[in-house]
Amino acid sequence: MKGIQCPKRLFLYNNHKELSGHDVAAEQAAFEKGINVGLLARQLFPGGKDASLSVTGSYHNAIQQTRQWIKQKEKVIYEAAFLFNKVLVAVDILVHTSGKWTAYEVKSSTEVKEQHIMDAALQYYVMVNSGLVLKDFGIIHINNEYERQHMLDYSGLFQINPVKAEILGQQDLTKNQLIRCQEIVQLKDIPATGIGIHCSDPYACEFTGHCWQHIPEVSVFDLSRLPLNKKFELYNNGISRFDQLAADYVLSPAQALQVKAYLEQYTHIDVPVIRQWLTQLTYPLGFMDFETFMPAVPLYYKSRPYQHIPFQFSVHVQHNAESAVNHEAFLGYPEEDPRQGFIKALIKATATCNTILVYNKAFETCRLKELQQHFPEYSGKIQIILEKIIDLMEPFQKKWYYTASMNGSYSIKVVLPALVPELNYKELSICDGGTAMAAFEGMLNMKDAEEKEKIRTALLEYCKLDTWGMVRILEKLLSI
Repeated sequence: MKGIQCPKRLFLYNNHKELSGHDVAAEQAAFEKGINVGLLARQLFPGGKDASLSVTGSYHNAIQQTRQWIKQKEKVIYEAAFLFNKVLVAVDILVHTSGKWTAYEVKSSTEVKEQHIMDAALQYYVMVNSGLVLKDFGIIHINNEYERQHMLDYSGLFQINPVKAEILGQQDLTKNQLIRCQEIVQLKDIPATGIGIHCSDPYACEFTGHCWQHIPEVSVFDLSRLPLNKKFELYNNGISRFDQLAADYVLSPAQALQVKAYLEQYTHIDVPVIRQWLTQLTYPLGFMDFETFMPAVPLYYKSRPYQHIPFQFSVHVQHNAESAVNHEAFLGYPEEDPRQGFIKALIKATATCNTILVYNKAFETCRLKELQQHFPEYSGKIQIILEKIIDLMEPFQKKWYYTASMNGSYSIKVVLPALVPELNYKELSICDGGTAMAAFEGMLNMKDAEEKEKIRTALLEYCKLDTWGMVRILEKLLSI
């Protein structure tokens, strides 16, 4: 799959893993999520023989054991291993019914994607050329319409899509792609593949840091809201820096401001518009931020796969322009549904606020409306919070305040250090929402109480900085 996406990626993966720049912790969290989904899917076909490496000890043993179980016509085999022409596959579930074999590959996504068909075509190619006759091949994926009741219903959680007809149509292509990939891994020199849309399609490549090192720190790839194909058009025409853009190149007003601010190193501030925007704020002010996680397999009653589950908030409250700022926080535990405790604590923390500032209103309002639906007994009090919310992101999203260091972005991770240089996220062990999600979910299987407490402290620090940062951003706006 790496070789189909990019020959250089396959070569580097095989020969120069040290050039990989992936976040190992995030990659491992995603990998473990996929593994856990695969293990749960076995419940659709329980009681099988396990040929996985953790049981057999080596791929050689796994292949030999698989052959033996197929010969014995075992009903179900997990991680059945096959080797053909130096290509190894391990199919998630192999089932024998009525004298015929059906293979199943498990995906943690909520739909069958093109790359899943390509992956299945390879599995099928190796299996049938190893001598196994397959009646069918199915892809098992998550059903995103499933709502958990008290116990997991595996037949409701998973959907099975037969794909044999589609993968049969790809067998010649698969054979040719494998020949090409075998040639790539035997090369002596790195393939001279340039950068392109393939660097992130269908997956983000772990070697972009290496392959993109010739791109300037600020480049046309940073142009806000310019489609990726347009960015590559510029790059392929020898244009990577802002100062190389032709004077008549058509830019939106926001893009033109971004280029001008960078080239002239100035800050754009629309004082009258910002002053007018500030008039809608009334004390006491609340500064509010949520963190959520999205488990693939729903953990709690009446939750769905990949649903945003709010597990943490930070709220700073300031009663008047001269008063001190007070802080309230909530952080749940993944072992139990945090939502009801979250709601109760949030209602209390924001009770005195006349205005509640958030950064990216769409996120917080969506989460609150979802909580209204799931916990109607709190709907009225949640509605009061909703009606007080104002988006602190607006002045930056609409470029009323823009500096060159924002580089086209209006994310709080960029805006905060641009306005308040002494505050940034770089020194935090948890410094973004994705890492926070993984950290909270990761505590589920964590035995070490001390390590758990470290993660909880890091989560509290991260969320607190989001709202304290909003306090300081508003101070900056008021000062102008």
